[in-house]
Amino acid sequence: METTQRPAARVICLDVAHRVLLLHWRDPFDGSWLWEPPGGGIEPGETPLAAARRELAEETGLDPAAVLDRSVPVQRDVRWNGRRYVGTERFFVAHFADEQPSLVRTGLLPDEQVNLDTHRWFAWPELGALPDPVEPPRLATVLGALVPDGPWRDRDGA
Repeated sequence: METTQRPAARVICLDVAHRVLLLHWRDPFDGSWLWEPPGGGIEPGETPLAAARRELAEETGLDPAAVLDRSVPVQRDVRWNGRRYVGTERFFVAHFADEQPSLVRTGLLPDEQVNLDTHRWFAWPELGALPDPVEPPRLATVLGALVPDGPWRDRDGA
């Protein structure tokens, strides 16, 4: 399996009730599924914050201005579409004043349109019961570093 190092940025989105937004993706290579916060690769000349805001807008239609200018590095090792992606990704947080804001998919690339199954706003206790993996595996730890006073502070991650 080919290994790729790709700088990337992701956004952990929280609604007013501290639910977290995850996107449910189907791997086109092997048909496996995973749940993951919005995000993607950093383009040449783009800052991690700019990439996080762009990816959030493209994948969800949510307001990119909600992404705070604070991030934590997360070491990733993910298999996707026949490749292994390794390296550090910057994770940001965005807060939304509504409950479960609606998403639009108009900014997705054609292959993303095909491979994105659905999205869902999850309460923290629900994350441990998902049948498909959550990326990153220690999501609560990542969010705890970004927002230390949330309901995830006593969890090891989902």
